Order: sequence, then C-alpha cells, then structure tokens
Amino acid sequence: MATRRGRLLQQQWLGLQGLRLPLGGVGAAPGSDRFRRGPDAWAAAFRTPGKQLAPGDGPWGRPCPHCPAWLDSMPAEILLKILSYLDAAALLCVGCVNRRLYHLANDKYNWRADPAQKAAESVSLLSVEDRDAGYWKRQCVAKRMASLRAALAQVLKPVNLYTGLPEKTKEALRVSGVGWVIVLREQSGREHVLQHVDLFLNDSSVTVAWHGKAWPPLATLAALDLCGVVPLFADWPKPPAKHGPRWRSLVARYSLRDVTDSAELGCDRFVRLFRLDPGLLVGLWKREEELAFVVANLHVSHLVERSVLGSATIPYEPPPPGARSDDSPECGLRGYQLHVDLHSGDAFCLCSTFCNLSADTGGMEHGYVTLVVIHAQNSAEHLPLIGEVGLCWRAEAADGCVKSCSIMDVTLLDEYGKPFWCFSSPVRVRARPGPRDSARAAGRTSCVDYEDAAGAAHVELLRVRGTGELFIVGLELRLRLAGINRWFGTRY
Repeated sequence: MATRRGRLLQQQWLGLQGLRLPLGGVGAAPGSDRFRRGPDAWAAAFRTPGKQLAPGDGPWGRPCPHCPAWLDSMPAEILLKILSYLDAAALLCVGCVNRRLYHLANDKYNWRADPAQKAAESVSLLSVEDRDAGYWKRQCVAKRMASLRAALAQVLKPVNLYTGLPEKTKEALRVSGVGWVIVLREQSGREHVLQHVDLFLNDSSVTVAWHGKAWPPLATLAALDLCGVVPLFADWPKPPAKHGPRWRSLVARYSLRDVTDSAELGCDRFVRLFRLDPGLLVGLWKREEELAFVVANLHVSHLVERSVLGSATIPYEPPPPGARSDDSPECGLRGYQLHVDLHSGDAFCLCSTFCNLSADTGGMEHGYVTLVVIHAQNSAEHLPLIGEVGLCWRAEAADGCVKSCSIMDVTLLDEYGKPFWCFSSPVRVRARPGPRDSARAAGRTSCVDYEDAAGAAHVELLRVRGTGELFIVGLELRLRLAGINRWFGTRY
C-alpha cells in the first residue's frame, strides 16, 4: 500500500517538474499564458521541434532537459506530505539537500521507525505536537551514535600487551567508516571544508594529508578545525553517499595566526614547514606565502573515540584513570615502558622499545621527574638510525623532502601497561653549537626537542665522522609531577 502511494506521488512529482508550477499555484505568476492556449498547446510545450518524444519523456515520465524544476517552487504543504512517507534515514539524507528541506525535515515527527515506540508516545503526557522542531531527529541521531559506540567498544576491547594499544584499530576505523576533514574558518565567518587526500596508517600513528589548488588566501583565515567525520548509516548495504548525513567530531582546533617564524621547523627550495600543536604540520609556498598542504599526525591512542564520539564543537574527553591499589612509596616512579618511532609517513628510521624504566627524582623540586632512556656515557646503549632523517611532503604542483625535520611518535606506558603519555608530532633536528665532551668529538652532533603539557622529550644525535653513520647517543623524558599525581593519585 505504501509502495503504491509512493509511486503515485513520484508520478505527480515528475508531472510538476514538467509543468514548472510557480510558487502558489497555476495562477500565481502573472503573464504566464502556457495554460491559456488549450490542451494542444499545453502538450506541445513538452516537444522539441523536429524530434519525436522518447518513451518516458514528457509530463508523466522523466522531465525534459529544457523544463527544469525547482523544489523551492513547491508549496511547503506538498513537500511535507511527500516527506511524511520517508523513514528516518531518508529524512536525514533529504536534510542535506538545501536549507529549506533541512528545516522541513526537522519539522517531521515520524523519525521513529518502531511502531511500539509510536504507540507509547501517543499516550504520553507530552504530545507529539509539544515536541520542539528537530526533537525526533536528535533522538534518531543519538540512537545511531549509541549503536556505533557499542560496536566500537567491542572491536577496541582487545589490547596488545606489547604496545598497550588496541589491537584492532584498523578494523575499528573500517567499521565506523571514519574519515577526516579540516574546516578553514575565515575572519568573516565563512567556512571551507576539505576532505583528506592521503592517509598513512602505522602501528602507533595515523598521518592524514590535505593538498590541492582550492586553498583560500592565508591572510583571510583565522582558524583551522580538525574533525573526524563518520556516516550515520555506515551499516547500509550500499556505500554511504558522498554528501549524505555525517556526524562530525572535533579532534583539535588551531589558530592560523600562530603560523609565525617561531613555529618554523625547516624549509627547502619550494616550501617552509610550520608546526602547530598538537601534531599539525602546515606547508607554505616560499614565493607566494600561501598554503601548499596540511598534514595531521594523530596518535592511535583513543584516536577512534576522538574521531567519532565527540561533537562538532566539543572534543571527546577520555575517561579518568581508575583508582590504583599500589601504596608503595615509588608508585608512579618505576616500571615504565617506552616505544619511540622516527619516520616520515611510511618510511621509518627508528623503531625501538625500552622496558622497566625508573624515574630520577633529582628534579622534583622543579616540578618534574626524569626518565633517562639512553645514557650518553654508555656507548652500548647507543642506537643506529636506518637511512637519513627527513620529512617528505607532497603538494599539487611539486614534492620534496626537508632534511632537518621528522615525525616522532612516543608511547609511554605506566607500570600497569596503560598509555600514560602519547603523542605524534613533527619535530625539528637542529645542530648543536659543538660537542660537550671528547666522546662526541668524533662527529657532528644535533638534537631533537619536544614539549607539551604532559612532559618533554630530548634526543641527541651523532653523525660519525668518516662513515657518515647517524646514532642516537642520548634520550631522556621529563614527566610533570602534576600529571603523575593526577594519574596515580599520589602527592609528590
């Protein structure tokens, strides 16, 4: 019965497309004489001179190409009647067409697909008419997101005992259908939404890139939002429509006014590279000082939740750590495990794990403790790097590699195997003024530094004179006591 009514409405709609009804009905537009010439002239309006109509053309088939129709020309009552036959998924798709259909779809109260729920609501103290516009739409979206949350919780439950991270991050990304966009906000309030172009998935991080020719002028931009986007109906048999209904989750927000010389990491003959915390790499053309590309470096710890379970304005906040049962005086100062990578996209020059690290409490009076991972005086701990350190980039018009930069991933687990401090960020390799001791006089020294609200990382590099080999001869982390006390419930 519903299918028959739908076909009848489809025929009526196609006929209206051919007739090009003006807003308000047939007589609403003065000067229109199409309907004053009789049925022969009315039928001739659908014919092309010298051409026979194909089956299905004309007022009751598909509309003729020279007879366009506009949804805005239809009365709201007719559109609401058509929308009343659509289910929740179709209403969400219709709401993506334009502003008018968005508001009309919000006014519909048949977002519920469960007849039992409809019956329960019909006897509720608060009638359907008392619901505000968009109530049922919000309920539908909330149910879809709750279903997706439950599905992701099952996929992300298994944890790799070696890395402390979920084992099935790739499967979770596939199940959710998540992608990433950047929202460029002009000072005037206008927004530009760009879909990601390239993506590299590593064991501990995801690198997402945007490049092309459609960048707005940098001088007009004020901010950049990095968001995860997920289709609301990813479990449909058909692939989600490109412009279908999607949920947007804010991952991070950046001010483009911070793209200054103090944030510059390095350059080559084409571009200058800038870092915006957390983990965003911005490339500017040297000549025009305009955007060439944007690269986001995302650590996989809570990545799926941050990309799916936040909102368009509020990022996802992971739950606080549970209570610790360890009352020993060294709680929070021992048993750490570190995994560190240096890479450029999918090309790695370092991938190492260090276990059973203990903190040096000598800097407690300054508000931090130090984890010495590689001692400079112990040559047996020094690590060689594979290949050369560099950061490769690609834009629409060119590509290249900046030798003084790299991407560093750090995963620090506590003594219980839980991720305590994780980040993925572009870093700068800068030369040191000179060797500090005789051991380093054998070559040129350089260092890498990173710092955020949780701590700081310092890496020292040595390029051996003669052979040109590159070694890590020093690595230490500094952890803020405030973060340790908050995580472990201590009072250092």
